[in-house]
Amino acid sequence: MISYAQLLDVFWGAHNPRAPSFSRQYRSAIFFHDGEQQRLAEESKKRQQKDGRIYTDIEPLSEFYLAEDYHQKYYLRGVGLLMEEMKAMYPQERQFVDSTTAARLNGYVGGFGTLEQLEGELESFGLSEQAEKYIRERVSRR
Repeated sequence: MISYAQLLDVFWGAHNPRAPSFSRQYRSAIFFHDGEQQRLAEESKKRQQKDGRIYTDIEPLSEFYLAEDYHQKYYLRGVGLLMEEMKAMYPQERQFVDSTTAARLNGYVGGFGTLEQLEGELESFGLSEQAEKYIRERVSRR
């Protein structure tokens, strides 16, 4: 678990908030549940604006819609070896999308997390030796 403030730091570091979106569907947005989250979001945006215009909306969370399947676990989907194993573990798309293991692997493949963090949970993923070796090497290259 991470705090909302930590989540905001990840958000700002994981994309370019200075690039305008080409459609509402792909816009940059921060959603909040309450006044404290709104305050934190707005403060974080102000810190980013010192370096130029920010194209990020801040709005109250109302309804949540899952992205299309091809957007789910986006980084992980690009690694054939890991996807073969995920499909064997989670034969139905919904199982894959809802999987904590797939979410964690997607984060590591996407450049988040340290080798130390990976080693602490890798065994619980149930991967083959080949897949474990691949993800270790990928994370250690950063």
